[in-house]
Amino acid sequence: MANKASKKGEELDEETLALIHWCIEVEGFLVAGGATEAQAQEHIEEQVEWFTDQFYDGLTPAEAAKEALA
Repeated sequence: MANKASKKGEELDEETLALIHWCIEVEGFLVAGGATEAQAQEHIEEQVEWFTDQFYDGLTPAEAAKEALA
C-alpha cells in the first residue's frame, strides 16, 4: 500500500505552505547576501530545524537570513 505522504497532488496545510514560502524568501536574502542559490538551498535543508524555529519565533525572512549569515 502506498504511503499517503507520497501521493501526488496531496495538499499541504496552510501552516506548512507558509513555512515553505517563508524559506523561499529566506533563500532570496541569502543569495542577496552572497550565497549561490545552491548554497542557500543546501544551507536551509541542512539547518531546517533551526529555520523552522526562527519561523515559529516570528522572525521575518530577512531577519532569519541575517542571523544565518552572521
